[in-house]
Formats: sequence, C-alpha cells, structure tokens
Amino acid sequence: MLSRLRRPGLRPAGRRSDRGAVALFVAICAAYLVLVIALVIDAGGRLRVAERTDAYAQEAARVGGQQLDQAAVLQGKGFKVQQDYVRQAAAAYLRLYGLQVDDVVFSDEGKVVTVTVRTDYRPVLLGALGQRKVTGKGSATLVHGVKKAETD
Repeated sequence: MLSRLRRPGLRPAGRRSDRGAVALFVAICAAYLVLVIALVIDAGGRLRVAERTDAYAQEAARVGGQQLDQAAVLQGKGFKVQQDYVRQAAAAYLRLYGLQVDDVVFSDEGKVVTVTVRTDYRPVLLGALGQRKVTGKGSATLVHGVKKAETD
C-alpha cells in the first residue's frame, strides 16, 4: 500500500506542491522594493526642489528689499521700499533661474518684503503620480542705520 502512494507523479490526497511559491514571493518582494526606492528618490528630489525654491525666494526678497524709495528718503519721510521696483527686481532675479514670482507682499510700513515663488516638481521615477507644485517663501527686512551687530 505504501509503495502505491510513493509512485512518481502521484501525490497523497489533500496535499499540493510548493513548486514555484518562492519565485512568486521573490517577484512580489522585488516589485515592492522597486516602489519603495522610487518613493525615496522622488521624495528626496521634491525636498531638494523645495529647498532651492525657498533659497531663490529669499534672494529675490533680498534683491527687492534693496529698491529704496529715494524720493521718500530725500523728503525726510524715512526709509521704505519702492513697491514697483521691488516687483521688477524680484521678477528679473528669478527669471535668471527660469522661475516666476507668484506673489509679493509688503508690510504696512513698507520695510518688510515677502516674496513667494511657486514651481512644479516632476518626479524622476513615479511619473505624473507624484507631480506637485512646490512653494518657496522668503522675506527681507529693510534695516538702516545699524551701528553695531545685534547679539542674543
């Protein structure tokens, strides 16, 4: 009776072959690993773009903050920025890097300039799935008459 059960090609009732199970497991794990690597690479790329956009916005605000309203200074009205010149200077600076000004905001007294830059991020591996807008924001404060450095 036992010899009949062990003949080649015959299996005991209720048991299945495990042949190919490891290959299926490896294929699933490999696909998951590729997806995780794609997420890591594209998330890192998005962070780099966000960092650069912030830096460009900060520099555009600094360039814009240097555009003084000379007429107000000469008339004794104090130091403040000329808003039209700020917008033009920030836009010109960002054009050098292929970016555009999204928004320029001025404080009430005209001494703080905040520039917002928005750009697209196109992921390397995820395609349109991870495509997003990235916003960078930078501000500059007009300071005049500084005689010594501020210390904490």
